[in-house]
Amino acid sequence: MTTLLGISGSLRKASTNTKLMRNAAEIFNPVTFIEGDIRFPLYDGDLEEAEGIPTAVQTLSDQIKAADAVIISTPEYNKAMSGVLKNALDWISRTDGNPWKNKPLAIMSATAGRAGGERTQFSLRLGLMIFRPRLLQGPEVLVADSANQFDENGKLTGETYVKLLTELMDDLRALT
Repeated sequence: MTTLLGISGSLRKASTNTKLMRNAAEIFNPVTFIEGDIRFPLYDGDLEEAEGIPTAVQTLSDQIKAADAVIISTPEYNKAMSGVLKNALDWISRTDGNPWKNKPLAIMSATAGRAGGERTQFSLRLGLMIFRPRLLQGPEVLVADSANQFDENGKLTGETYVKLLTELMDDLRALT
């Protein structure tokens, strides 16, 4: 049985990164697909000391640990990963153990800009390095002008993007 965990770095209901993550999961075709929730309070050491690790943080940490593979799709905010995704990484780092260690992981991005998220992926790779996942280096899935790359049902439409996403998911499946 294969369990795939997906994390979208965007909280918006109509997020193109959530759409991209769901397209990736469909291509990967796991037995179980779980969408991680990163609606956490802002990391605050005083909050952690007073109340401990929030339940939602521990849940995501446990989901990462239990998953056979993880995918992350993130927008680019001011040349880096989204604040909510960075916050999630910071909180997860405070849980016991390292759920990311040796975890097969693929990243992708969908952005309004023409580069499709090159800098956000660089930022995310840098942020993940300390956790030592088995991060695929490519192919890079960089969906530019993302508002125009999905149909009314949320399906990715660009032939090149679908080809790259399929290759990335094939490689992730092989690594799992």
